[in-house]
Amino acid sequence: MSLLLCTPLFFSPNESHLKNPCFSHVSASLDTGIQRAPSSKMASSLRCFEETKARIVKLIHKAELSVSTYDTAWVAMVPSPNSSNEPCFPDCLTWLLENQCYDGSWACPHHHSFLKKDVLSSTLACILALKKWGVGEEQINNGARFIEVNFASATEKSQISPTGFDIIFPTMLDYARDLFLDLRLEPTTLDDLIFKRDLELKRCYQSQGSEAYLAYVAEGMGKLQDWESVMKYQRKNGSLFNSPSTTAAAFIALPNSGCLNYLHSALKKFGNAVPAAFPLDLYSRLRTVDNLESLGISRYFQKEIQHMLDETYRCWLQGSEEIFMDASTCALAFRTLRMNGYKVTSDSITKLIPDSFCGNMKDIGTALELYRASEFMIYPHERDLEQQNLRLKDLLEQELSSGFIHSSQLGRNIDSEVNHALEYPFYAIMDRVANRINIEHYNFDNTRIMKTSYCSPNFANKDFLFLSVEDFNHCQAMHREELAELERWVTENRLDELKFARQKSAYCYFSAAATFFAPELSDARMSWAKNGVLTTVVDDFFDVGGSVEELKQLIQLVETWDADASTECSSQYVQIIFSALRRTVSEIGDKAFKLQERRVTNHIIEIWLGLLYSMMKEAEWTADNHVPTMDDYISNAYVSFALGPIVLPSLYLVGPKLSEEMVRHSEYRTLFRLMSTSGRLLNDIQTCEKELKDGKLNAIPLYMINSGGDTSKYAATREMKSLIGCQRRELLRLVLEREGSVLPEPCKELFWHMSTVLHLFYDKDDGFTSKDLIKVVNEVIHQPIVVKEF
Repeated sequence: MSLLLCTPLFFSPNESHLKNPCFSHVSASLDTGIQRAPSSKMASSLRCFEETKARIVKLIHKAELSVSTYDTAWVAMVPSPNSSNEPCFPDCLTWLLENQCYDGSWACPHHHSFLKKDVLSSTLACILALKKWGVGEEQINNGARFIEVNFASATEKSQISPTGFDIIFPTMLDYARDLFLDLRLEPTTLDDLIFKRDLELKRCYQSQGSEAYLAYVAEGMGKLQDWESVMKYQRKNGSLFNSPSTTAAAFIALPNSGCLNYLHSALKKFGNAVPAAFPLDLYSRLRTVDNLESLGISRYFQKEIQHMLDETYRCWLQGSEEIFMDASTCALAFRTLRMNGYKVTSDSITKLIPDSFCGNMKDIGTALELYRASEFMIYPHERDLEQQNLRLKDLLEQELSSGFIHSSQLGRNIDSEVNHALEYPFYAIMDRVANRINIEHYNFDNTRIMKTSYCSPNFANKDFLFLSVEDFNHCQAMHREELAELERWVTENRLDELKFARQKSAYCYFSAAATFFAPELSDARMSWAKNGVLTTVVDDFFDVGGSVEELKQLIQLVETWDADASTECSSQYVQIIFSALRRTVSEIGDKAFKLQERRVTNHIIEIWLGLLYSMMKEAEWTADNHVPTMDDYISNAYVSFALGPIVLPSLYLVGPKLSEEMVRHSEYRTLFRLMSTSGRLLNDIQTCEKELKDGKLNAIPLYMINSGGDTSKYAATREMKSLIGCQRRELLRLVLEREGSVLPEPCKELFWHMSTVLHLFYDKDDGFTSKDLIKVVNEVIHQPIVVKEF
């Protein structure tokens, strides 16, 4: 069917956001501080990039939403409060007359071949409005012919059914008969529709939680509707469910000034037509922010996002109905605000969850949004949120196993999203890994379906996709260069000659590139990766490569620091390790000095000495067959796990200044302890069997021994997992908390980044042997994203 006639009028703002932003395939347009020779191609690419950013900024500031022929038709049916024989909104009737499509339908521009039921419903509503007021005979006849020709689609199982279609559409056919509208409809199909309506109503009456649903589809209830009971759902803005069609039907049946004022306000904003839901501004803009964050491009819009979230937080504190009367909006607001450091309690969301996925209003997308929100537990007292998380997880698993799940988003691969969310919780997937998955599975069809279809570029659009692909590939090209530099560094420092040591430079670099990936953080990534390689070498040296004398000599050299390794090392292994360590620490210290404007090399040496001392203590325990208490083991093991030299020096290179007072503060030590303890326990769970055979200390058997031998391995493992969960939540709370925090936010984020690395690395094994990781490393560092042109 042709949509050309009505297309320009359904989006009140212009639609330039859908234009192909014409990015170059060579990622040279991003402002990273790298100097390149000027060229017309680069200038054009930069111009496209800036134009795309400008379009996205507009969406953050102001939502765009399509208007609805279905809802506009119902508003057009509203009689004047002064005379039941005159329309209250004649301009809506004029809009209907001017926006019929060539084929006689009132299809929307975003019409999809699977939305024929929606088109039938919208077209029928439009001709009912025109017939009621005795205008548009030609349009009525054309619309009637369209319905007659396409009537069979109303019962096609392959077609998507809008919410309440099985109730509303047959009832509108009853209205048509009452208005003496002659529709020549195929009898069998009509009988099937009436049978399905009666069956649906019977099921609703017998189903718990259907009362709100039946109120939402009130225009389809006819004389069966108890309008007094429907009005208890009226909101402060005068609407019922923020739905113009429901509100219009309610006013027609039971005139109410609140309903009328709401309809006037919708038309004041949108002109002579109304959308499928109003207001939807806050949800739409939050969805834009969520798009930008999930695709890895939010850093380009930090000021705009901050302003938008401040506004959302004010609405949250004021108890805005726009947030708290809609489960999806509430869940999205809670998750977005909490993950951006705003102090929001979970009380409201736990009250919403039980009623949000019952009866006939269930949408798996809403359940998934609620599940994602329920993952963000950061306080010990959030037991209700924890229980809701478990219930929602069970519910999603049930829906997934049923083989039939429904989302209100057209073309959304919801079963894949649900499966991924269940398999990889937010704390166990690194940012760039998640970004790539979201980019490759991005659905830029921004059509949503309630009682009718509607769309918004805030939900999804090509600008988001192209900008994220450009950014990912540009950063990836830089990451490949950095990895090559790291591998040269390994060779130059002769670390590849240490045959006892695992050669894991790619993994060490990947853990940085996959979490803090921005080009300007290159020095921090290289510090992280080089120290990661060195800690792996030292760990292997203490485990299998070095004698007791060599271990002691290495510690003595680090304590002395200015020693000449070529003359004072009796062991070639010690000479190689110490020389690489000394050069690397000095290099990091020099780079940090430029940012911090103070010398931090001694602190980095101190961090390394702490690691060496803890490793030596473990070596002595093993040699003496000493069995420490759990407290003694943990207090040493979280240091010997070797995250200190990886994470802590990098804090000096992410941008903000860190004073001596900050790095000596209890917050700094607590963040390090929580991150490292959970990492050590994750490692111990996966390596328990291997370390028992090798005669190494491990938390699982130690816990069993320290509990008097009455605890099974299963119970000990469960206890360790519970402790990991508590440590992780406390870590996240400290990272997100602003009030009373001493450390700058970008520095705190590195502790959380490492936590996500650990949860992914130790998901199935000891972190370095997973075959799955090889694929992920290649995708993040080596394989550019290729998107088909459209």
